[in-house]
Amino acid sequence: MQNVKNRLAAELAKECKSMDDVHSLLKELFKDTIQKVLDAEMDVHLGYEKHDPIGDHSSNNRNGYSKKTVQTQMGQTEIKIPRDRNGEFEPQIIKKYETTANEVEEQIIAMYAKGMSTRDIEDHMRDIYGIEVSATMVSKVTDKILPMIAEWQARPLDRVYPVIFLDAIHFKVRKDNRIINKAAYSVLAINMDGQKEILGIWIGEHESASFWLGVCNDLKNRGVEDILIACKDGLSGFSEAINTVFPRTRIQLCVIHQIRNSMKYVSYKEQKAVIADLKKIYQALTLEEAEYAFEEFKDKWGKKHPIIIKSWENNWLELTAYFEYPCEIRKMIYTTNIIEGYHRQLRKVTKTKTAYPTDDALRKIIYLATESISKKWTMPIREWRNCISQLAIYFGDRIQSEIA
Repeated sequence: MQNVKNRLAAELAKECKSMDDVHSLLKELFKDTIQKVLDAEMDVHLGYEKHDPIGDHSSNNRNGYSKKTVQTQMGQTEIKIPRDRNGEFEPQIIKKYETTANEVEEQIIAMYAKGMSTRDIEDHMRDIYGIEVSATMVSKVTDKILPMIAEWQARPLDRVYPVIFLDAIHFKVRKDNRIINKAAYSVLAINMDGQKEILGIWIGEHESASFWLGVCNDLKNRGVEDILIACKDGLSGFSEAINTVFPRTRIQLCVIHQIRNSMKYVSYKEQKAVIADLKKIYQALTLEEAEYAFEEFKDKWGKKHPIIIKSWENNWLELTAYFEYPCEIRKMIYTTNIIEGYHRQLRKVTKTKTAYPTDDALRKIIYLATESISKKWTMPIREWRNCISQLAIYFGDRIQSEIA
């Protein structure tokens, strides 16, 4: 092989006077080599060489060529694919209709995962590979990951999760020739090692106690026996559902969401002052201090903003659950920022799509994006050792057996 390389290099050196000459000759050499390999494959397929008299009495023989453009590192090259009369010849070095099936499919799925539109994928495959890819083909290729999604959504889970976060991200999906709003409800867990993990994604139109009951039962059926703390925003019906399936789970309502909702009823001029007074509540060192700050807030703003007061009173137990724990755990659970960060990364991928044709199309892009995002979650969350030690004290046997 080395001798062959040396002879080729010597011959090329005689003919080339510039880098363009080198590139051009290498391209021609590649084309001629591929052509000879294809012709040799046909010889093997038919059982005789070209122009061999044996072919005159064969049940199958050559039937010309079909042209094909192949994209290589040296650019596009047109080659001739041999044909046989029976249409049975399948070249091995370059498959029919594509460079290689796996390569093309992997490229399509990778581009789909980055949120590229079907038109962009078509253009890219035409420019890079010299092949035409239709919207139907993109759909069929990406449909191959649907069984993987179903397997991922049904995979066994850990017995105990110290903390889970719940939130929803909304998309537009076609249904019965209409565009409707649908939500992808995500459950992000912090496992016993302090690693973030998406337990599942459920797509639905309306959240309710029955919807969340189905989600909680799904988690239980997949092996989850206990959840210590569940953090949520204002998800309707979730508290009732989780109390039914996991009655010992403590629920923490996102304080930041509560403040955002409160600001809907406050004029722009007053927002700064109202937020400052609300900070005295949720940044208090103890529950007693928070209760005192809330009483002061009611005295100051009660007549002007009774809706805010009523909302905080109705949600008080879930809003203040985090005061039971030390500061390391409080920082982790008083807001759903962890799962909102995951949703922001999803948006970077899905923002190019105004609407999805089906629920499955939405599932595919969310799953692929989630797989990509999860690869970056290689480290436990900050101060996890302190958090798990504190949780072991607060929750006793519910978690200590898992640590051991």
